[in-house]
Order: sequence, then C-alpha cells, then structure tokens
Amino acid sequence: MLKDLFIGLSQNQFLNSAAKKYGLKLGAQSVVAGTNIEEAIVKIKELNAHGIACTVDNLGEFVNQKEDATAAKEQILAVVEAIHEHEVDAHISLKPSQLGLDIDYSFCLENLKEIVSKAHEYGIFINFDMEDHGRLQPSFDLLDELSKSYDNIGTVIQAYFYRAIEDIEKYKNYRLRIVKGAYKEPAEVAYTAKEEIDSNYIKLIEYHLLHGKFTSIATHDHHVINHVKKFVKEHDIPNDQFEFQMLYGFRKEMQLELAKEGYNFTTYIPFGDDWYGYYMRRLAERPQNINLVAKQVFNKKTNTILGVAAGAFLLGRLSKKKK
Repeated sequence: MLKDLFIGLSQNQFLNSAAKKYGLKLGAQSVVAGTNIEEAIVKIKELNAHGIACTVDNLGEFVNQKEDATAAKEQILAVVEAIHEHEVDAHISLKPSQLGLDIDYSFCLENLKEIVSKAHEYGIFINFDMEDHGRLQPSFDLLDELSKSYDNIGTVIQAYFYRAIEDIEKYKNYRLRIVKGAYKEPAEVAYTAKEEIDSNYIKLIEYHLLHGKFTSIATHDHHVINHVKKFVKEHDIPNDQFEFQMLYGFRKEMQLELAKEGYNFTTYIPFGDDWYGYYMRRLAERPQNINLVAKQVFNKKTNTILGVAAGAFLLGRLSKKKK
C-alpha cells in the first residue's frame, strides 16, 4: 500500500512541478546534493575525503520534448567536464528517458553516444539507470549498441523482474549495479511479494560476485550488507571486485563505517531541482527509508508517514496560492 502511494506521488506531474519551486522549503537539501553542478562537486569532494566515491545523477522527470532532452544532455556533459576538471572520484548515472528515449530511439542514441564518447575520452564510467518495464528492453538495446564502440558503460539489474537472472547472465561481463526495483510492475513481468524480491536480490548478488566483472550492491539494509560480507569472505572474493552503494543523505554513519572498514563504497549523488519523483521512488523501493531521513526532511514532531502525505499536500497548496 505504501509502495503504491509513493509511486503514485512520484508520477504526479503537478507535484513534481510544485516541488521544483518549494523543494528547499521542504528540506530537499537533505536528499539532494545541491541544485547545480558547483554545489554537487563540493559534496563529492567532501565524500572523497572520507574514501567514498560518487555516482552523479542529474535529476529529471517527464522528458517528452527534444529541447528538454538536449538540455539534459548538455548538463550531463558539463558534469563530465567538471569531474575531469576537479579530478574527483566520481562517475555518471543517467536515465535514457531523460535523454529522449520516450521521444525517438535514434535521437536518444545520439545523445547517449555524445556523452559516452566524452566520458570515454576522460576515462569516466557511465551507468545506465533502468526504469520501468516499458523502457527496459529499449534501454538494454541502447547499451548493446553503444557497447560495440565503448567499454566504459554498465547498467542496473532490478531484482523484481522475472527476467533478471537471464539479464545478469547475459551482462555478466559488465559492471552492474544490483537493486531491488522501485517502480510498480504487473505480476505478469515481476515479483510482487517482498519475500520473493528479497530472495531473488540475494541470488543475483551472489551470481554476479562469483561470475561477474564488478558488482555494485545498492542497499541500505544492514542484513544484506552483513550477508555479502560473509559471502565474499567464504568465497575468497577480493574487495576490488565489488562495492556497496547507498543514496546521498541515507545512513551516513554506515557509509563512513563501511569505507573505514576498507570496502569500496559509492554514494549516489542526485542534484538539481527536479528531486520529487526521485525521492518518492526511493520511499517506494523501501518504505523503511523514510525513517532514515524523515527527521531531516520534516519537523521532528511530525509522524513520518503523515509527513510524506503532508509534504505532498503542502506542495499542492503552495502551488495553488501562486495561481
């Protein structure tokens, strides 16, 4: 029920638009690393100083105009340049839909090619974030096409899809981020029970740790993290074959602790003012996440679940007052 609520909120264009105007008033700075590249670079340098790498996401939702996709491409190219110029330990995460996948496949491919080519020139890795089922195969097709010319790209495997085990076998020679999945998918294509998703998640992680190129384990769940620690020790898997990943603003102490323990660690750095859909999907993916940041985003006296609903309501009210 909570997952459906958060996904519904993430897809509400009215609330997304309102969030752009009032995000800082709602405490969005605790879940995004700034509204521009300069602010994001400052956060990246702070994390790098603690031995933590970063993957940078230029936030964007509902791109259905070519000029918006082109603007997103230019912004991501600017991030690539900034990573190179500042010599920070960071790479790029991007969504094909932000770069025109919903508009025209060939147009999106050309935008991606420009980004991947520039990043390849600088030795910067590009990760293709995966989205909902309707965009899944086209995103893999883009990866396949670009892989013919470039080796600095990888993608995400979502554990709730039935096809995930075949995908992870097919792309075992890629650097992969493994996640549970954050969209509402029909039972025809995906597991819907938490127990089934959790079980498949562990299965995928173990498979790629044993057979894959490099495994990024994206989780805030200390049970999963402890399982991975035990698994890699039992199978003599060196630390340079995997990393843990968490989101900016979530479980900060655990992030620092894992880095201090000598594990490779990457923080997912979203920046920009189009943060609302991103944040709602993180709550949909794991509703427990709300407890990790609620004290920073909402008033301490506010009940956490009511806080999210109040935030959505407030966005609507603020926007209506401006009309």
